[in-house]
Amino acid sequence: MRKNLICKVFVFLTLLSTTSVFAQKVSKNLPWSVRMTESEMVRCPESWQLDFQPRLKWDYCHGLELQAMMDVYDTYGDQKILDYAVAYADTMINDNGSIKTYKLHEYNIDRLNPGKYLMRVYEQTKDEKVRMAVDTLRKQLDTHPRNEDGGFWHKKIYPNQMWLDGLYMGAPFYAEYAKRNNRVNDYADIINQFITVANHTYDPANGLYRHAADVSRKERWADPVTGQSQHSWGRAMGWYAMALVDALEFIPTNEPNRDKMLNILDNVAFQIRRLQDPKTGVWYQVLDKSGEPGNYLESSVSTMFVYSLLKGIRLGYIDPSYMETALKGYKGIINEFITVDDNGVVSLNQACAVAGLGGKNYRMGDYDYYINEEIRSNDPKAVGPFIMGSLEYERLPECVK
Repeated sequence: MRKNLICKVFVFLTLLSTTSVFAQKVSKNLPWSVRMTESEMVRCPESWQLDFQPRLKWDYCHGLELQAMMDVYDTYGDQKILDYAVAYADTMINDNGSIKTYKLHEYNIDRLNPGKYLMRVYEQTKDEKVRMAVDTLRKQLDTHPRNEDGGFWHKKIYPNQMWLDGLYMGAPFYAEYAKRNNRVNDYADIINQFITVANHTYDPANGLYRHAADVSRKERWADPVTGQSQHSWGRAMGWYAMALVDALEFIPTNEPNRDKMLNILDNVAFQIRRLQDPKTGVWYQVLDKSGEPGNYLESSVSTMFVYSLLKGIRLGYIDPSYMETALKGYKGIINEFITVDDNGVVSLNQACAVAGLGGKNYRMGDYDYYINEEIRSNDPKAVGPFIMGSLEYERLPECVK
C-alpha cells in the first residue's frame, strides 16, 4: 500500500514537472538559432534526454546538438544554455574519465563525434575528467579497424565498410584533436579518409556519392563490381559535406593533398546547387531520385547542405556564387519545415528518423527502403545543423540576407 502511494506521488510530481516545463514560452523576437535551442531545452529538460532517449546513452546525436548549443552560447551568451550543454558531460563521464555506455571493443566510429563537444566543455570547465574522456575517444583511432587503403571501418560489426556518415563522426574530431595537440603527422591520415571514401562511393554517372561501399563486395546490398550501395541518400551526403567544411578548418593550408579535399567539396557544392528543388529551395530524401514518385523533401539533408554552403563560403572553401543557393535553401527550410506553437516553441519537421545498410533487420538500401523509413519532428540530425546553419546565416550582413 505504502509502495503504491509512493509511486502515485512520484508520477504526480513527474507530471507536474512536465506540465511546468512545457508551459515555458520561447520568445519570437529571438534569432532562430536561440529559439530552436530554447525549444529543445523545453522538450528535453535534461540534456541526456535529447534524441528521444529514455535512458543514458553516449551518442553522436547528443554531440551534434550540444556542440551547436555551445556555438549559440559563444555567440549570444546565456548561462543556462552553457549549463544545459555541460550537464551531459557531467552526467556521462565518471571521475576517472571513463564514459558511461561507451564500449571501445565495439569500434563504432559514431561514438567519437561527441569528442568535439567535450573539447569545448573542457575549455569552459577545465575539468580533468573531461580531458581524460577526450583522450579515451582519441585512443580508439589508434586501434580502429581499417581497410587495406587505410579507410576506417564504419563499425566492427560492419567489416570493410566505409559510410559517408562515418566521415562526419570521426574526421572532424580527429582533425581538431590533431590541431589542439600539435599532432601534425595525423593530417595526412585525415585527408586520406576523405579521398578514400570519395574513391569508393563516387558515381561517375551523376557526380554524386553513394551512401556507402563495402570494399570486400560481400554484402548483399553492395554492387558486386563497385561495392557501392544502390543510392545517394541525402543525409549521407549532408554528413559528408559537413565533415569537409568542419575538418578543413583544422587542417593547415599547406598540408599536401588538402587541395583534393577542396576539389571534392567543390563537386559536392555543385551537386547541391544542381539538385536544389527550384520551387521550395530544399532537397529530397534520395538525391539520385529527386522529384520522382514517393520521394519527399527532407529536413536533415536540407539543413546540412545549407550549413555546409554558408560555412564553406565564409571560410573561402567554395565560390561566393553559392550564396544564392544557400539563402534560398535557408528560407526554404523556414517555410517548408518550421512550425511554431502558441508558446513560441519551435519544431523542425519532416526528418528521416534513421537509415542504414545491412544489420540484423537487413536493409538492402533500395529506393523503397529509403522513402519508407520513419519520418519525425525535432530529430537532432536536423535540429543540430539547423542551429549551426542559423548561426551562419545570422552572422551575415543585412545587405546579403
